[in-house]
This record gives sequence, C-alpha cells and structure tokens, in this order.
Amino acid sequence: MKFVQDTASTAVDTLTQSYADRWDGAGAEESSAFIQFMSSNDLIYVVLGVSLIIWFVLMFVMIRVDRKVSGLEEKLEAANRSEESTATDSD
Repeated sequence: MKFVQDTASTAVDTLTQSYADRWDGAGAEESSAFIQFMSSNDLIYVVLGVSLIIWFVLMFVMIRVDRKVSGLEEKLEAANRSEESTATDSD
C-alpha cells in the first residue's frame, strides 16, 4: 500500500515541476507596461473601470443623438407650419 501512495505523490510532483514556471507567472517582468499594470492591480477594478468608461461613452453618445434628433424634429415642425401658413394665405 505504501508503494501506491509514493507513486501518486511522485506523479503530482512531476506535474508540479513541469508546469511550475507557467503558474508562477514567469515572464511577467518582460511583458508590456499595460500587462504589468493589470497584473499589479486587482483585475476586478480594471474590469470595473473599463465597463464604466464604456457606459459613460454610450450615455454621452445617446444624449448627443437625442439632442440632434430633437433639433431635426423642431426644424421639421417649423417647415410644416410655414408650408401650412403659405397654403392658407394663398387661398
């Protein structure tokens, strides 16, 4: 029974040794500044920041589009009123 336990622990140690450099984050020192920044902070704050930026940009775009559409609606209403007034004046 002792032989089976030794074999199981040896297999685990072999896996740990072969993948240890990948799980330790080896090579992070040579990576870009953006990757170093993301790995130095908690990733949830980075995701939160990016999502907030996206939401603010979407809100800004929607407000601009709404203002432009409102302006076009006012111009159309004014043009319709002027057409109606010229049509009634000519009668």
